Amino acid sequence: MSSAREICLKLLDSAEKSEAYSSIALSAVLKENPDLKPVDRRFISALYYGVIERKLTLDHIISTLSKRSPDKTVRQILRMGLYQILYMDSVPDNAAVNESVKLSAGLKNRSASGYINALLRNFIRGGKNIPLTGDYIRDLSVTYSAPEWICSLWIRDYGEDAARRLLEQSLGKAPMTARFNLAKFSEDEIISELSNDGVSAISRHIPGCYDLTNCGSLEELSAFKKGMFHIQDLSCQICAQEVDPKPDEVVLDLCSAPGGKAFTMAELAYDKAKILAYDLHENRVRLIKSGAERLGLSSVSAYTGNAKVFDDNIPPADRILCDVPCSGLGVIRRKPDIKYRADPDPKALRDTQISILKNAVRYLKPGGIMVYSTCTLRKAENDDIVSEFLKSEPEMIPEKLKYFNDFKITLLPGEYPGDGFFIAKFRKRQ
Repeated sequence: MSSAREICLKLLDSAEKSEAYSSIALSAVLKENPDLKPVDRRFISALYYGVIERKLTLDHIISTLSKRSPDKTVRQILRMGLYQILYMDSVPDNAAVNESVKLSAGLKNRSASGYINALLRNFIRGGKNIPLTGDYIRDLSVTYSAPEWICSLWIRDYGEDAARRLLEQSLGKAPMTARFNLAKFSEDEIISELSNDGVSAISRHIPGCYDLTNCGSLEELSAFKKGMFHIQDLSCQICAQEVDPKPDEVVLDLCSAPGGKAFTMAELAYDKAKILAYDLHENRVRLIKSGAERLGLSSVSAYTGNAKVFDDNIPPADRILCDVPCSGLGVIRRKPDIKYRADPDPKALRDTQISILKNAVRYLKPGGIMVYSTCTLRKAENDDIVSEFLKSEPEMIPEKLKYFNDFKITLLPGEYPGDGFFIAKFRKRQ
């Protein structure tokens, strides 16, 4: 069987060639290797995510220590070695170097072993310092492994101090936050069931929201199998709370997959509302259906549908959630791949976001509530969209949020203990 580092190297090489999210690729490989010990699974996960998260920093170190550009596999081995030296206290420096050299043994490039050994040992002898350039934006990019366009964007939108906090919060492991299924179980029942599996649940800011520790594989937990919870960040739970669904109301979730907010809204209405969840792709609709079935939520129905196009079959709604496609800059710590993709075209995103909002208005009953949300931290996709929407739709007016003293809020990591998120709330005139 391949070693943990060999598996990690293959994963990283594959990630360079694929558009699949790192979490999906890792899950697939761990399932393909069921005999891996838990300690090896944890090591592979930490090293794999860590190298992806810190890739820009690691590549900067390589470029300053080497006069030549290494080939792809050698670069991956160097990244892995540097990451272990810099960020994994459990791995001695000598072990990081020696294991990196071992990984190069099977390569066609005969000089690779000596090159890898020399570069890593030079880095250690140099005090393991990350060299900076003197350029403010470039050094932010190197320090926090974020593309320069993100550093500049956040400085422009939020100022230097807030931008640095956002960059700091974009690194590191995100909490495992759960939404308890209080429509079917009590909090005490769920906590007791989790405890039987050795899982600790720590209460967060709203009822039914808990951070979980010592989880292991979620799918193996008896509480998960019984439909006692689903995984959902605090900010997403707040968003669903702001929709504030009531029993017997018709609630549309127009961009629903994988369905977490639809599930939370169903639970908030004691599984007595009519939650209609839509997504563009049938395979993602199946995710919503299977999730609702596991949780025992009969009030959730899922269908394929294009949120930008009016559908006569969709009934008038009391409440609508438009959690629209976005650049995802608020969830980088969960999906580090996002920051290495090309800067998305703001105009294309804007056209999609505005189209969804305008179409949603046609479904909303007079006096009905609509919530617009994104998991990004970019004013062009948040505040600017809301301003344009309100100017173009005079029948829609701002509605004060339940948890905040305004009709819109940007949840900034570091200031608020959840993912980066934007929420705006409107009411349709009677």
